[in-house]
Amino acid sequence: MAFWSNRNYLKRYCNLMMNSAKFLKYVIVFCVIFSCTGESKVEKDIAKIPVEIEIERFDRLFAELTPQKLPALKEDYPFLFSEKYADSIWINKSKDTLQLEINQEVGNAFSDISEEEEQLRILFQHIKYYFPEIKDPRVVAITSDVDYRNKVVLSKGLLIISLDTYLGEDHHFYEGIQKYLKQNFERDQIIPDAAAMYAKNLVGPIRERTFLGNLVFFGKELYLKDLFLPDFSNAQKMGYTEEQYIWIEENEEEIWRYFVDRQLLYSTDSDLMPRFLYPAPFSKFYLEEIDKEAPDRVGQFIGWRIVASYMKNNSVSLRQLLLADAETIFNTSKYKPAR
Repeated sequence: MAFWSNRNYLKRYCNLMMNSAKFLKYVIVFCVIFSCTGESKVEKDIAKIPVEIEIERFDRLFAELTPQKLPALKEDYPFLFSEKYADSIWINKSKDTLQLEINQEVGNAFSDISEEEEQLRILFQHIKYYFPEIKDPRVVAITSDVDYRNKVVLSKGLLIISLDTYLGEDHHFYEGIQKYLKQNFERDQIIPDAAAMYAKNLVGPIRERTFLGNLVFFGKELYLKDLFLPDFSNAQKMGYTEEQYIWIEENEEEIWRYFVDRQLLYSTDSDLMPRFLYPAPFSKFYLEEIDKEAPDRVGQFIGWRIVASYMKNNSVSLRQLLLADAETIFNTSKYKPAR
């Protein structure tokens, strides 16, 4: 009797599981469709936002500079001419052999910049969707004697892009510059670098001294970049190669365990920032087998994960995110590293 009873129970259980599996399948399909529909609606709304972007080619105008043209150029671009230099300095610079070579190389590489104009237009549609108060910038392309520490500058509605810092990592202008820097001297990094400047401005200066505070600070920046650049890869948003990004994804749990086991989160040791957050040849775990493979800035990636988890698990706006302190974000993020 018990045997048959168990058989009937088992049969009912199996039927229930089959029905549950079908139900779960429908739920998953519904969620995927709903998610895609929601995302497409956002993108459709973003596409309707009017934005006009023109990249002014100051680099070309300076390449064609003459004493007769200089007064008008200074009037149109006063922010690019320091008053402490006499006009003769600018004329001589325009004829300098290095400047002439830069003009030639940039002219060849960027004869057409219409693709970047379109990408910038889409970028600013996304920025204005999330932050409507931000105005369309005046965008100016320049050359800067390969000033790679200021590849993109954002100031008072001006977005200035140094084209001679995007000629490709193997360009001879960059001989002697470390590889970890040169890998982002690529044309496809112009838009991510522009997005980064807006994200930095929105997040504001860092106000916390702890390692966790710094992690979350950079995490906020990357979270905004992720929203602004839906068509770019996560590797591009981080300024990584695809191989570097794959490594950091696969080792997220180990990186997090290293931070936790060594009680680094609430440390105020300033040495942690260059080890794990700033550009460098690699992140410094002081573990030979890891340091050979780890890309730089692994802490930024962890910060991005924490912030993304916080936004996923809490009903908060972007403005609330920007105002929230690191400890609040971490404690309510429910962050768990991917295994």
